Amino acid sequence: MANIKSAKKRILVNQTKADRNKAIKSEVKTAIKKVYAAIDAKDQAAAKESLVNATSLMDKACSKGVYHKNTVSRKVSRMNVAVNKMA
Repeated sequence: MANIKSAKKRILVNQTKADRNKAIKSEVKTAIKKVYAAIDAKDQAAAKESLVNATSLMDKACSKGVYHKNTVSRKVSRMNVAVNKMA
């Protein structure tokens, strides 16, 4: 355990940020799974709706620095392709 006050604070702040990032990542992963579940079920309307929701969540996560912008762009692009192939 740290002895210096600033080091103790860094530990607490880092834990808080890690918890926040973990929650955001979990939410994004769930949204992505919903898109692919709708694709597997061949439900185009649900897939498009899930895609919009997932894209929004991923963009928010990107703006908060949880994901890199290129990673988000790649994942959104792949989901778009998968949904468009259904049509």
